[in-house]
Amino acid sequence: MISPRAPGFTGSRIDRADALRLDEERIAALLGHLEARLLRLETLDPVLGEDGRLAWDSMAGLGDGAESLFLGLDGDAPLFAPLARMAPITGHARSVFPLLDRMDSGDAALWAAARSLIEWHNRHGFCSVCGSPSEIFRAGWARRCLSCAAEHFPRVDPVVIMLAEHDGRVLVGRGLAYPPGRYSALAGFVEPGESIEEAVARELFEEAGVRAKSVRYVASQPWPFPGSLMIACIAETESDALTLDRTELEDAMWIDRAGIEAALTGAAEAPFQAPPHFAIANTLLARWLAG
Repeated sequence: MISPRAPGFTGSRIDRADALRLDEERIAALLGHLEARLLRLETLDPVLGEDGRLAWDSMAGLGDGAESLFLGLDGDAPLFAPLARMAPITGHARSVFPLLDRMDSGDAALWAAARSLIEWHNRHGFCSVCGSPSEIFRAGWARRCLSCAAEHFPRVDPVVIMLAEHDGRVLVGRGLAYPPGRYSALAGFVEPGESIEEAVARELFEEAGVRAKSVRYVASQPWPFPGSLMIACIAETESDALTLDRTELEDAMWIDRAGIEAALTGAAEAPFQAPPHFAIANTLLARWLAG
C-alpha cells in the first residue's frame, strides 16, 4: 500500500511574523541580530550543507547596499533571503529537481517561498498603475510606487490540476515538453470570473474533450516556478471518449489502479513514469489510489 505524502513545498516550520513587516526599526534590529541568518543561494537554487539541510550565511555575506527579504523567525533567529537582481527565469528550472528529491520538506517549503518572492520582485520593478519605479516595502513582502504611492503585493496565480475519473480509471496526459515516458494530471490556469470547479470542467473539456459531472477538491500546494498555487481536484466524467488538443497534449490515456500503483512504485512494467514526489500530481495519484 502506498502512503500518500503531504504535498511538496508545504510544511514550513517558521513563524512568518507578518506583524513585524511594517516595523522598520524592528526589522533593522533583526538584520543586526547575532543569530540572524541569510539563505545561501546559487542563482535561485538552494544550496545544501553536508547534513543535507539548507545552507545559511551570516548577514555579513549580504554585502554593502544589497537588499534582503525577511522570511520570518526560526525560534529567536531571524531568517532573510538576498534579493538577487536578475532577469526573470522562464520554465521550471529543472536543474533544481535532483536537489528537491533530497531536501527536507520544511526546507523545501521555505526555499520555495524565498524563490517565489525573489522572482516576483524581479518581475515587478515598476508600478502597474503609473509605470514609475517602485521600491521594496513591508520587509520585502510588498512594493510601493515612488510616484503615486500605489502598493503592490506578491501575486499567486491559481492553477487547477485534476484527474478525470471514469469507471475505475483516471486520465493522465503527456505534455509536449515532458521528459521521456512522463505522464501527469491535466492542469490549467483559473481564468477571471471562474470558480475552481468551473476551471476544472473547462480545462478537461478543452484539453481532452471530456465533460465533468462532479468535481471534488483534494489538496493544494505552492509551486515556485515562479509563483503558482496548484489546486488539486478529481472530476468524475460522463464518458471516457477523448478528443485531445494537440497544442497542449502529445498523448493521454486512461489508467486503472494497477497501472497507477506500478507507476508510483517505479515498477518496470509501469505504463508511464509518474511525476516527481514533490509535484502535487504525485500526491493526487497516490490519494486517488488510496481511495
